[in-house]
Amino acid sequence: MKTLKQSWAEPYKIKMVELLKMTTQSHRRKAMSEAGFNTFLLKSEDVYIDLLTDSGTSAMSDHQWAGMMMGDEAYAGSRNFYHLEEVVKNIYGYKYLVPTHQGRGAENILSKILIKKGDIIPGNMYFTTTRLHQELAGGKFEDIIIDEAHDPENEFPFKGNVDLEKLEKLIKKYGAKRIPYVSMATSVNMAGGQPISLKNLKDLRALTKKHGIRVIHDMTRVAENAHFIQQREKGYEHKSIREIVKEINSYTDGATMSAKKDALVNIGGFLALNDWDVFEEARNMVVVYEGLHTYGGLAGRDMEAMAIGILESVNDNHIHARVGQVIYLGEKMIEYGVPIVKPIGGHGIFLDAKKFLPHIPQDQFPAQTLAAEVYLDSGVRTMERGVVSAGRKANGENYYPKLELVRFTIPRRVYTQAHMDVIAESVANVYGRRNKIKGMKMVYEPKYLRFFQARFEKLK
Repeated sequence: MKTLKQSWAEPYKIKMVELLKMTTQSHRRKAMSEAGFNTFLLKSEDVYIDLLTDSGTSAMSDHQWAGMMMGDEAYAGSRNFYHLEEVVKNIYGYKYLVPTHQGRGAENILSKILIKKGDIIPGNMYFTTTRLHQELAGGKFEDIIIDEAHDPENEFPFKGNVDLEKLEKLIKKYGAKRIPYVSMATSVNMAGGQPISLKNLKDLRALTKKHGIRVIHDMTRVAENAHFIQQREKGYEHKSIREIVKEINSYTDGATMSAKKDALVNIGGFLALNDWDVFEEARNMVVVYEGLHTYGGLAGRDMEAMAIGILESVNDNHIHARVGQVIYLGEKMIEYGVPIVKPIGGHGIFLDAKKFLPHIPQDQFPAQTLAAEVYLDSGVRTMERGVVSAGRKANGENYYPKLELVRFTIPRRVYTQAHMDVIAESVANVYGRRNKIKGMKMVYEPKYLRFFQARFEKLK
């Protein structure tokens, strides 16, 4: 007897719902025009399915909401801080914790402590806020991700890996003393949510240890990375997500964390460290920029929700379903012939805008254009990850990344498979009329992180 394929389903039931606003195409055209064709400037009430980001947009569990009611809002020494500290030590393995209001607060403090003018910070592909903090501190980011990561169609299973030869060349060129740390991200966002393998991470640890260089981990989506190690890397198929997460962290010296992703909260983050001297300085600096060292800009209830969310994030059933929903959407798009980054990543689907709209040159912002077109078609909000996000060099010239992508980021525990079907069908509709789509020009550009507030006009 033929065995039937087992269907995928969410490992939770819905207890409360939030009604969505259905809009007409004429309403969306007006809203998009008022937003300067930048999806970040749309009002959320004008959005049907919101895939702008998975940051702070997840649905909290009943246990997290119960934890919110147990918030100790003492200014100093909140019991929720000590619970969070205990969970970070037990689940992630780091010795010391400095809470911050979100991930970029941790990046700011870390950069101010470790980076001096003229330093080089190698990393496995840039991230917008991370690179900006490094540059504001006087450093320069250098990309050392493997070449496969820049090819959307390459299906290498660990496209987040560090190219150790590239790193060795930088060490030889600049010297180890000018490299304060290697910035290593798990589930590399700008590459399409691509994971790093544990073998590569072990090799990176060995190389950096030889030269006395720290490894600082952007662990925003470490549990998703652990899922791919479990599924793809030999020897880890019988390890739990929790075990793999702890092993990943053991090869690093510290981490920045935006808890608004993996840890399933609406706000919060932290800096985790193993080096007492760096921790001591960070503990002093957090008081200047965030808040007292036992709250770091967070309410007690937020820290309690974060502690519970971390525990839930390393549950195998949760993470398999979370990544499974992303894979479901990606496979639907592939069925429609839509060009996406492969293999499918952990937190979203990334459309290859260069291949989707090959007639639009990069200086006419094909990814920004495509994000606007998807919203106009269905009310689905996505975001650009290409030349606009890449920003400008110190000399004022645009960065032109090889990857020109539109990110469909899936919030955790929020949408159903039916929503995924609607999203895929909308993209297929836009793909069917892709040859008629024209590019855009930028008419307003802010000084920093322009993708958040830039405004555009359609070319005629």
